[in-house]
Amino acid sequence: MQDAISIFMGQRAAATIGELGWCAAPFTTLIGASGGPKWLILSELDQVLSNELLSKVTEPITLLGSSIGTWRHACLSQPNPAAAIKRLQRAYLYQEYSSTRPTPQEVSQVAELMLREALGDGGVQALIHQRRFQNAIVTARAKGVAQGTAGLPLIAGMTTAMTLNAIARRALGLMFERVTFCQQGLTEVPFTEGFNTQLVTLNEHNLIPALKASGAIPLLMRSEASISGAPKGPYWDGGIIDYHFTLAPDPRSGLVLYPHFRSRLTPGWFDKTLRWRTRHVPALDNLVLICPSDAFLANLPFGKIPDRGDFRALPPAKRVAYWETCVRESGRLAEAFHNLIHGDDPLRGVTVI
Repeated sequence: MQDAISIFMGQRAAATIGELGWCAAPFTTLIGASGGPKWLILSELDQVLSNELLSKVTEPITLLGSSIGTWRHACLSQPNPAAAIKRLQRAYLYQEYSSTRPTPQEVSQVAELMLREALGDGGVQALIHQRRFQNAIVTARAKGVAQGTAGLPLIAGMTTAMTLNAIARRALGLMFERVTFCQQGLTEVPFTEGFNTQLVTLNEHNLIPALKASGAIPLLMRSEASISGAPKGPYWDGGIIDYHFTLAPDPRSGLVLYPHFRSRLTPGWFDKTLRWRTRHVPALDNLVLICPSDAFLANLPFGKIPDRGDFRALPPAKRVAYWETCVRESGRLAEAFHNLIHGDDPLRGVTVI
């Protein structure tokens, strides 16, 4: 099972976990990336993380995420996180649409239904009032010519943003700014410098809209026009700015835990086609990155994890069957990680960067 998973650690992280073990390691940040259906390959691992690792954290931990990463974190912040992850897993697997090309309005409606099903009765209140997990939900607020929300104005705005981003990542800041919805008391969020970052306090009225906005992919979903307590929108997918996050050196003392879909990181959504901006695991001293191994990925159906293209490439029944297979296979990642954190050698198979 061990060959199913790859783990990369910075030198300080490796020294700390080598001495203290996984369960006593001082994790202060959990990162959840954008990626839509890709999260399914981590869904079984998330349950092990919640039951065997996060449940033992004694100090508050920042859950920094964009898009589906924020949905996972919202589930992990519930009184019974494993059950919430299971509900999200089920809702995501069996989401249905009226056609193979649903309208952005329909996709947004289904997204809200999935969120509410995953959180369950009282889930919003439970997240807001707990203090152990400090959620930070990243969204991208459009400005200037990127403020179009549909049709040609939206296409023109996104095309302009893509062009500016290709020139320089910082130029994307002319089109978008980062608005992060945070748990009360969270005044500083790691890895979110630049882009005129603003922090807005989460409450029972803006949690669901913030989670929806963080996953609102342009042209696929509707933006959130306004969110309680925040500047006027439109608000789009946080992955536009922070697809996999730019992991600069972090002065905070704790460790950064990053369960991810792969060992390469792409900073922003528009960087996906800019190969020179995609990099292998950065040499971040306190980073712990967990991902499927290349061998694991090669043995999946189609040699890949689920993605949004599956909705159009496969009939609904075949898509569901393929995704169910990937979820079952993700149990191998969960088992490998469980065996590692409870084994005699906490660094067995770990690559130190």
